[in-house]
Amino acid sequence: MNTNEFLAFTLGNEEYGIDILRVQEIRGYEAVTRIANAPEFLKGVINLRGIIVPIVDMRIKFNLGTPTYDQLTVVIILNIGTRVVGMVVDSVSDVMTLLPEQVRPAPEMNTTFNDDFLIGLGTLEERMLILVDIEKLMSSPEMGLMDHAG
Repeated sequence: MNTNEFLAFTLGNEEYGIDILRVQEIRGYEAVTRIANAPEFLKGVINLRGIIVPIVDMRIKFNLGTPTYDQLTVVIILNIGTRVVGMVVDSVSDVMTLLPEQVRPAPEMNTTFNDDFLIGLGTLEERMLILVDIEKLMSSPEMGLMDHAG
């Protein structure tokens, strides 16, 4: 039987899910070192046990209003290819296991979210998770986080 585990997190009023296997750890939000001329969504970098980790604020990236930083704000540390990247979200709720039949294709929508990065919609009882292909998103040229030597 094929199951997929997703880390559920919130951005604004929506709940999203990413592949749990991409998650290295979850940390509280801490001050970052700003980088000159970086896009607004790239908050800066942190030093994580000797590794310089870029921190992306997903709320800014997806135009979800002005982000606030409080005790619920977390940084999800991701392993994407050979890079470690941090992602700021409003909160993390839990890990959900979804069976293939619980994942529906995402409907065509005119959103700030590029459909290329959507896996689909995960449904579990009353909950609906927007499933994001976080590896594809973070390694996309528009994020500018990966080396795109072709």
